[in-house]
Amino acid sequence: METNPVLEVSDKDRQRTDVIVEAAGRLFFASGFARVSMDELARELGMSKKTIYRHFPDKRSLLAAVLDRQFAAVERTLMAAEEAEGQSFEVRVERLLIAAGSELGRIGAAQLATGRGDAMLRQYVEQRMDAVVYRRLDELFREGHRRGLLPAPPELLSEITRGALERLVTSQLPRELDWSAADLLRATVDTVLYGAIRPAREGGVPEDGRRAVVPVARDDAHDVGP
Repeated sequence: METNPVLEVSDKDRQRTDVIVEAAGRLFFASGFARVSMDELARELGMSKKTIYRHFPDKRSLLAAVLDRQFAAVERTLMAAEEAEGQSFEVRVERLLIAAGSELGRIGAAQLATGRGDAMLRQYVEQRMDAVVYRRLDELFREGHRRGLLPAPPELLSEITRGALERLVTSQLPRELDWSAADLLRATVDTVLYGAIRPAREGGVPEDGRRAVVPVARDDAHDVGP
């Protein structure tokens, strides 16, 4: 049976592209994107820069391809975390946050999104983090609020969690406290869901009878009396 030369070339190009992206990812995440030159990448691959540029016109487009692959892996990990049937709401939030924190820390997404460098790449990373990670968390918090499990506004919880997650993956706190990043993320989840100070008895009310007050939206069309 005759082979299709167009398909053969396409498959070969795809394989070579995959090899380039894989090698670039190893170097970028090990040494930092800015520190890796195209000459180093060519030596690592054992091919000419001309061959690399035939597949990627510049270093930025290559990093975008690397990040596309990594965020696809992040999405697969988060989807697996979401598929835990029969788990409590608290466990679902914990699994999703720990999976997100572990994956984002591994690829340095927060550093890329907030650090110096190419503004377009920062915007790209922010958009991918929002689409892959934070929209899932937002929906989970909205679900918890609808079910009466979270009295605080889900938008507030989302903002707190985003800040904590991005800070933790760039922080030296795990080393200072001798905790793993996963331990810190669990503590963050616990604090977000239950508060920094737990009630002294069951039922969600402290022994003195006081409870946290969650502000509600006020109708500005009406005067509020003293």
